[in-house]
Order: sequence, then C-alpha cells, then structure tokens
Amino acid sequence: MPKKVVIFGAAGQLGVELSRAFSSAGYSLLRLTRREVDITNAGEVEKHLTSFDPDLVLNAAAYNQVDVAERDPHAAFMVNALAVRNMAFVCRQLDAQLVHFSTDYVFDGAAMRPYVEEDVTHPLGAYAVSKLAGEIYAQAYVDRPLVIRTSGVFGIGGLATNRGNFIELMLRLASGGQPIRVVEDHVASPTCAASLADRTLVLVEKGQTGTFHAGGGEAISWYEYARLIFRLAGCDPEVRATNEREYRTDARRPKFSALSNAKMESVGVAPMPKLEAAVRDYLDRRSSAGLRIAAS
Repeated sequence: MPKKVVIFGAAGQLGVELSRAFSSAGYSLLRLTRREVDITNAGEVEKHLTSFDPDLVLNAAAYNQVDVAERDPHAAFMVNALAVRNMAFVCRQLDAQLVHFSTDYVFDGAAMRPYVEEDVTHPLGAYAVSKLAGEIYAQAYVDRPLVIRTSGVFGIGGLATNRGNFIELMLRLASGGQPIRVVEDHVASPTCAASLADRTLVLVEKGQTGTFHAGGGEAISWYEYARLIFRLAGCDPEVRATNEREYRTDARRPKFSALSNAKMESVGVAPMPKLEAAVRDYLDRRSSAGLRIAAS
C-alpha cells in the first residue's frame, strides 16, 4: 500500500513541485491549500490530518512577506511558527513524520560564506524570527522531524500566485521601461523549486532526519542574478546596482545568506543544478505555459 502524504501549501511554488515529485513516486497525496484549511486553526489542522491518517506531512506553507512582517509580526508568527506547532502536535499523535521547510534568513549573514547546518542562527527581523520559531516547534513536538532550509525559491507555480518570485518580478519591471535598481551587496543561493522537491523526496526515502540545507548551490548577488535572468530572457533593460544603504527596506536582511549543501550531498543526494540551467529551464517552462517576455 503506498504511503500517504499530506502537503500543506500545495498551490504554492514548492507545493506544486512536491505534489509532482511524490505523486510520480507512487505516494497517495492529500493536497491542502490555504482555501481548504486555515493552518493557524489547530482544530482544522487536526481534522484534516486525522481523517487522512498520513505517514508523512510536508509543510510548504509559509508567510513570506518579509517587510510587511515588520509591521505585523503576529501574522508571520501565526503562520510560520504556531501553525507548525499545530502540525507537529498532530504528527506526534499519529506517529507521522513532519518535513518542514525553513529559510536562509535564520542566519545574520555575518559569516560572509555559505552557511552549514551547525552554524549558530541569528535572525534579524520578524519574518526570520518566526521561521526559526517554526523550526523549534517542529523539533520540540516530534521525534524525527526533517527541517530543510532553502533560499530564494522560484518555480513555475509562481505564475499562479499573487507575489510570484524574483524572476517574475524582474520580468515585470523590465516591461515597464524604467531603470531597475537591484542590490549588489546581498548574496543568496536562489533555488529551483522542482530541484528542491526532487531532493526532498530522496531525503525522505533515505530516512534522513534533522536539519539539512538545500539551497541553489551557487552564491550570487541579487544584482548579478537579475543580469543573468535578463540575459537568458533575451531582454536588455537598464539595471543599476544599488546597495543596502541606498535601498532601505523595513526589514533587515542577511547580507550573505547562501547555503552550503555539503551535508545533503554527503548522504548521497545529487547536487543542485547550475543556476543558469535552472533559470533557463524555468523560462522554457514559462514559455510552454504561453507566457511571453515583453520587449524592453
């Protein structure tokens, strides 16, 4: 009998790819979106999980409005922390494994090199605090959680969401005909959602628990990332490099939050694809979906 899996956040960029990966591997899925369940409501979470009785719960749901969280930290904490507590509590009762996705933002960026799992966390804002709290709840309530930290996720599912992803933001700005300012002094490891989902499946099937990093595998500034996107998209807007001092935001962000995937690779999981290949594949899939890139 195939294992039963619940996916929270099933309509999001990562949720769409997790559904594909686990369905293709023969798992029986219950896909839950924000329309179908309020994960901040413990009773609703318990009802859906107990009725399906899963072996595995994948939490791809998240509140990721980093700047808005500074003005409304309660909303971020409810989704990113207390909702994880709701899931973990029921997983313990059902003896189900919980896989929870976290973020590179749990670090402060001061190390200025890719972070490993053993590095000390130091969140810089409300969003980051809420995500770290979610990790702690997962670890507190279940005996064998799998916490996967990632960075700057982009996937074709972003085409159907209001906020999209960085690639969609850049393409939208390019169509506006105005100069685009992008920070050059902040570095991350942008991650393809499809690749992340495939590696999550491998980690689960290898029986891995604990904390793993699964970032895009390459450290790159957001400015250079934007230039890569435009080059591959075949458009040439005016892109201006800016920095944290000139481009202030409500939330503080780590200046270097790239993740090292060495631990993941050490247990036999394939390295992430090169960023250029991942972005090219994204643009190809976007084109197949009937979306064109406006001339700049």
